[in-house]
Amino acid sequence: MVIYNIKNSKELASYINYTNLNNMITESEMREFLEKAKELNFNSVIISPTYVPLAKEILAETNIKVGSVVGFPLGFESIESKVAEAKALVDLGADEIDVVMNLSYIKDEKYELLEKEIKEIKETVGERTLKAIIETKALEDYQKANAAKAAEKSGADFVKTATGFVTPNHIFENVNDINIFQKHAPKIKIEINGGINDYKTANQILTGGADKIGSDMGYEIVKRYKELRENTQVTPKPITLTKKD
Repeated sequence: MVIYNIKNSKELASYINYTNLNNMITESEMREFLEKAKELNFNSVIISPTYVPLAKEILAETNIKVGSVVGFPLGFESIESKVAEAKALVDLGADEIDVVMNLSYIKDEKYELLEKEIKEIKETVGERTLKAIIETKALEDYQKANAAKAAEKSGADFVKTATGFVTPNHIFENVNDINIFQKHAPKIKIEINGGINDYKTANQILTGGADKIGSDMGYEIVKRYKELRENTQVTPKPITLTKKD
């Protein structure tokens, strides 16, 4: 999918997974975050497992999906523990599950273990969306390509570029990652995460070929866009269509 022109703020919000994985957030702060998500109707919220039940309650009458994380943020847990985490999220009602792929497996080229991990988690979550997080900033291009191929082969719905706990990629690095994924895992969808803090960058990422954006600045991005695009009234000067003598 390539987007060249966002028509309105509602469409922009539909491409954003509004994220808050702050491990010190209070319940009142999470409620405020969820009300902001509700106001602008994002594609999904990505939050810690702790607050999945609260999000399901607050967002019950919306179309916003509730997503949470497995093996976060390091991804070095055993396959069995990740499967158990995924099952717990399903039981809580999560609609999307983001699993951090094991960087050691990627670097050691243990692709059979990567495939086993993703396959077993996908079997556990069923029709719910499964996103495989590849910490692209820590990898060479060939490693990104092989990890994406493993994720696609094993049934993941998305490949996601970062946990948000590593220095965000530059726009050109993100587009490079998109190109790698499209070439080597053409059937898998792509979510770019981290460092997307304004509409200009969001539009560049979508134009570059991403299907979704993950951002903890989603509210600010859409709100600012809405102010500029929809809430600014400009009265054109009167003109005549004939040349004056």
